[in-house]
Amino acid sequence: MALTKQERRYRIKKRIRKVVSGTALRPRLNVFRSNKQIYAQLIDDLSGVTLMAVSSLNKDFEGAEGTKIEIAEKVGKAIAAKAVAAGITAVVFDRNGYLYHGRVKQLADAAREGGLKF
Repeated sequence: MALTKQERRYRIKKRIRKVVSGTALRPRLNVFRSNKQIYAQLIDDLSGVTLMAVSSLNKDFEGAEGTKIEIAEKVGKAIAAKAVAAGITAVVFDRNGYLYHGRVKQLADAAREGGLKF
């Protein structure tokens, strides 16, 4: 029987998470995208703590005009600015089972432009 989209993404996600893990010095940049919104978190997996999070639902983006890709770019720049202000410059990227194109790629590229290294 064929896999659903969610099952396929979950399998890919498990494969990625076997390898990718965040620490306090190099947290994991996790991306989640829904049909309308996009979310980014910096996570320390060793202590099980979310260090910071930015999403397109934040008040900074309320009433933001543009396509979903443009909003993803703004979220990437915002998470990078927050991380650099907190003294975090290196992260590991977790695409969370999504293909690396479109909104996920745009968020990653914007985070790199904002000063994060991965």
